[in-house]
Amino acid sequence: MKKSLRARLTVSFALLIFVMLVTIVGCGKTETPAPSAPQTTETPKPANPDIILATTTSTQDSGLLDELLPVFEKKTGYNVKTIAIGTGAALAMGEKGDADVLLVHAPSSEKKLVDNKTVINYQLVMHNDFVIVGPTADPAKVKGTKTVEAAFKEIAASSSIFVTRGDDSGTHKMEKALWKKANIQPVTEKYQSTGQGMGQTLTIASEKAGYTLTDRATYLATKKNLELEILLEGDTSLLNIYHVMQVNPEKFPKVNAEGAKAFVDFMIDADTQAIIGSFGKEKYGQPLFFADAVK
Repeated sequence: MKKSLRARLTVSFALLIFVMLVTIVGCGKTETPAPSAPQTTETPKPANPDIILATTTSTQDSGLLDELLPVFEKKTGYNVKTIAIGTGAALAMGEKGDADVLLVHAPSSEKKLVDNKTVINYQLVMHNDFVIVGPTADPAKVKGTKTVEAAFKEIAASSSIFVTRGDDSGTHKMEKALWKKANIQPVTEKYQSTGQGMGQTLTIASEKAGYTLTDRATYLATKKNLELEILLEGDTSLLNIYHVMQVNPEKFPKVNAEGAKAFVDFMIDADTQAIIGSFGKEKYGQPLFFADAVK
């Protein structure tokens, strides 16, 4: 009887020691707090979030703006309303204060707005080049020429048509200057105006087996739908330079000065310039534009 009691006491004591140890360990244990949800920092919405961008059709038709604007809007919180028209019309919008920021490619025409302070924060963004395109058969024998002047002389002397944008765009301004440089007045019946953007003008030139002057980016972006090929390129007079600029808020208080400045800053930022410099490489085997603000 005493032996059985002693055994029961031994077991009870052992259980008591076990419970005490568990309690001590439990008291010393530190609970790991549940992980908190990651903190997301949203870009604060600007007080005036809407920006009007007046630009040439080549930035739209090439697909470049489709690449850049979502990045800009996500980064800054601004919303961009794009008006893609000829450079002449875009500059006219700037002169009236009907746009906040301009992205255009006619330096000689831009100079007037810079000089009279219609625009400020004038920045070099990028360049590509113009090319003369025409039907593969090349009835005017443009492919054998080395200069724009020689090419235009061959076109003018042939029975082929030349399709012009005729819209006072940067491309149209360049084309008129090149005809003047070649000392040629195009024959009216062979000089057909579309009054349209570059993409539509290329389509019409293709349908009519005519020649036209185009920026390389728009041509490459629409090439698969055209029966046109590059017949002259590389002439130094065919350089195509793009600038971005704010419409001056001192002249036009209604413009969105903060938004316009944010867009200019974005266009010349190193990350944006990297996007511009690589745009088109994978799809076309060559960039559609060359970044210049980083130079």
